[in-house]
Amino acid sequence: MHTKPVHLVLLALLSVLAAGATATTGGEFTPVYHPTMTVQATAGEIKIDGLLDDAGWRGAGKADNFAEHRPGDQTRPPVDTRAYLTYDSDFLYAAFVCYDDPSTIRATLCDRDQNVGSDDNVALLLDTYGDASRSYELFVNPYGVQADALHSNMGGEDFSYDLVWKSAATITDSGYQVEMAIPFTSLRFPNNEQQTWRVDFWRNHPRDTRRQYSWAAYDRDDPCWPCKWGTVTGIADVQPGRGIEFLPSVVAYQSGALLGEGSIEEPFQFDNADPDGEVSVGVKYSISSDVMAEATYNPDFSQIESDAAQIDVNSTFALFYPERRPFFQEGSDLFNTIFNAVYTRSINNPEFAGKVTARKNRASVAYMVARDENSPVILPSEERSRYLATGKSTSNILRGRYSFGENSGVGFLATDRRLDGGGSGTLLSADVDLYFAGNYRLEWQAMSTYTQEPDDTLLTHDPDDSLFNSSTFDEGQYTMGFDGESFWGHAVYVGLSRDARNSYVDVSYLERSPTYRADNGFQPRNNQRSGRFYGQYVFRFDEGLLQTIVPSISGGRQWNFAGVEKANDVNLSLEFSLRAAQLSCHS
Repeated sequence: MHTKPVHLVLLALLSVLAAGATATTGGEFTPVYHPTMTVQATAGEIKIDGLLDDAGWRGAGKADNFAEHRPGDQTRPPVDTRAYLTYDSDFLYAAFVCYDDPSTIRATLCDRDQNVGSDDNVALLLDTYGDASRSYELFVNPYGVQADALHSNMGGEDFSYDLVWKSAATITDSGYQVEMAIPFTSLRFPNNEQQTWRVDFWRNHPRDTRRQYSWAAYDRDDPCWPCKWGTVTGIADVQPGRGIEFLPSVVAYQSGALLGEGSIEEPFQFDNADPDGEVSVGVKYSISSDVMAEATYNPDFSQIESDAAQIDVNSTFALFYPERRPFFQEGSDLFNTIFNAVYTRSINNPEFAGKVTARKNRASVAYMVARDENSPVILPSEERSRYLATGKSTSNILRGRYSFGENSGVGFLATDRRLDGGGSGTLLSADVDLYFAGNYRLEWQAMSTYTQEPDDTLLTHDPDDSLFNSSTFDEGQYTMGFDGESFWGHAVYVGLSRDARNSYVDVSYLERSPTYRADNGFQPRNNQRSGRFYGQYVFRFDEGLLQTIVPSISGGRQWNFAGVEKANDVNLSLEFSLRAAQLSCHS
């Protein structure tokens, strides 16, 4: 292999940086809260191979002085980390140089999104709108295996979200290196000439315990995670996905059957049916950098990762499955609320679906319409839920949210599903997520629902329970069978929490009326009122075998709308974590 002269210079520079870098240098350590970085465009081409020897890395923005925020409290890490950031017109590039004894590296060659919590890995964290409501998490381990997630203040981390991006890594004599290239077409960000993003560079380092380091130092009295990240400026004249994309597909098939009795008079014959096939197409159009429109006709989702098996033994309620279909992942964070009122898996086999998502400054709106060929219904009750298969339906979903302050926001939601032949379910909702006084959080959501049942008890007929259609709810006012009844329902949640340096306290109240149903959501239970509380305190030890001791208390009471108590409990627990030597998993 012939190496260009500029590559030799860069390799020599990396060698100087690597000298003695498996342990941090001496001197006083000062963590940096809310660090800043100004980046510039690449000085040349970058090849994603994990080597960092391309001319394009010259002049890249540099992040160092990483602080350990777990288990240490913004202390000097035992190993050094360097991160670099640059860009061109098509890609955002990030690189990590992780110094360490290579024999201790824990790495697994595995499927995407696996072993994020147990492997050595690095992460690039991006809050492109800078409002702490939505951010990207991109992980790479020392073998180049990717993991990605979409983080939202309503839904937390969603690892079912998959981004299209490139990565590579290599293990070196002084640790390991990672390169990433994220297409701007895969990201959503404001339509500004100059971008200002919240960014953090993260390293997971599992050894005697799971150690975590980051470019930005973290204030443990601040519960807003993206609010603690650094600020990156200098990215200019870039655009997210623009123009139009087509995704056509054709599926052809032929089937046959063995006919006859296999006798002399009527021997077996294999009869082939006529060949058949289906055509599908998906279209994505970027109206602007802030507005995305997407439509699909007869989509083929056969290439999507299959659902993981779940055990439903001793469970009387419907099972939840993550959404992995790309069409439904775009803008999925906007549909998150405290109640899971939008469950896109309820749109089972769409003949047609369309969606528009728009973000402008701190306002976001999403609208989705879908025509479903085979519509599932979750019929909730107090002690169990039933899954029903119905026919065709049309769903309309509208969500809006406005964020303000640090990680706070208000929103509304409207969903409506109409079954062919009669029957509908409509939901209206408002929600508030408010951070105040430093580390307090107030969450509130109220929903009103209106259900018009189909007039067809065959849909709810259960051969194993002949009395199901005639069984009643809401103190005998309505029957469970689909016999054309209509009724209003509601659900309410309110919670108050305080998340401080060493303590966490949460109290909440929830209720779902006996007539509450959410046909476009995942709500397998109703006729429920409950109050809960939880509190814990963390004792931390900087040295020795014992790392933390966490005493906690939790409890609550649950009852139905008739006032009948269903459960009450008070729990005391004591958890502790130890530092221990761990075997290397580098193989």
